[in-house]
Amino acid sequence: WASGSSLVAHMRSPKTPAVHMNTRMFWTPGAWWFGGGADLNPMVEVAEDTAFFHETLKAACDGHDAAYYPRFKAWADDYFMIRHWKEARGVGGIFYDDLSTGDWAADFAFTQDVGRAFLAAFVPLTERHMKAPWTEEDREWQLVKRGRYAEFNLVYDRGTQFGLQTGHNPEAVLMSLPPIAKWP
Repeated sequence: WASGSSLVAHMRSPKTPAVHMNTRMFWTPGAWWFGGGADLNPMVEVAEDTAFFHETLKAACDGHDAAYYPRFKAWADDYFMIRHWKEARGVGGIFYDDLSTGDWAADFAFTQDVGRAFLAAFVPLTERHMKAPWTEEDREWQLVKRGRYAEFNLVYDRGTQFGLQTGHNPEAVLMSLPPIAKWP
């Protein structure tokens, strides 16, 4: 049995970052585990936004285990690498999988807090940037960055591969792709 929640937003404005958040739980006759994470994908990094996003996720992690944030940030930094471009998909976040400490309630509470922290981290950034003016050059760069996002999801993302290889609805699996993308 598996359950999950995914949220992906590719905003129209190139000034507002794209974002991804996923939480999931798997239950088998012999085991259970949680996974999830969130990452921020601005077209152009704004250092204050990156710091705020990471601080918010760190606070959620630290509320459960001080070792979570450094471990899950490093996992995200490795996981969200677009290896053929030798660049990160965005400015990182956290990523975890196979979390089963033996305390189901604690692991579930942590996974819920990841979702809550995501909202606390992303909504203020969206509100801060959504009305900022942008140019056609900004839009062109956004479309190239979206192309890179699509490449990551189609080539490297475990969830996309799992969904397509196990016969899930392709429209649901590919919902994470940007609506418009471009390659240079």
